[in-house]
Amino acid sequence: MKLSEIKSALSKVNEVTFALPNGEQVPPHFHVTEVGNIQKHFIDCGGTIRKESVINFQLFTATDYDHRLSVQKLRSIIQLSEEKLGLENHEIEVEYQGDTIGKYGLEFKNGVFILISTQTDCLAKDKCGIPQEKPRLRLSTLQAQESSCAPGSGCC
Repeated sequence: MKLSEIKSALSKVNEVTFALPNGEQVPPHFHVTEVGNIQKHFIDCGGTIRKESVINFQLFTATDYDHRLSVQKLRSIIQLSEEKLGLENHEIEVEYQGDTIGKYGLEFKNGVFILISTQTDCLAKDKCGIPQEKPRLRLSTLQAQESSCAPGSGCC
């Protein structure tokens, strides 16, 4: 989800709700403690120099159970961040404390912002010898294809 998409989604809700990938809701007394413009300049294992930019939201849950982040307050935090940090329309990455700080992607479904699990990946598979993953086929699919193969059809 990009910055423009979260701003649009905020116009469609009356309250800000985040859910973890397992469906559990982030406690309603969470704070957005940081909005950042994260620049990453790195070299991958194949020797290619890369740059990435994301907008980082950090969610924090404290013991002030009466705290509720309103839609308007989150809009104002985003607006201030755009003005002071010069944010562009980049993807949003969300940090949230589990056993350790987790980094998540973000989606919006049915009025809820859903944290999406992220994965590491090799960006230079062609250069470091990682074979392409072969498609997985079900034996029943192959048997169905074999039984429909007629002589002279070119499938054999």
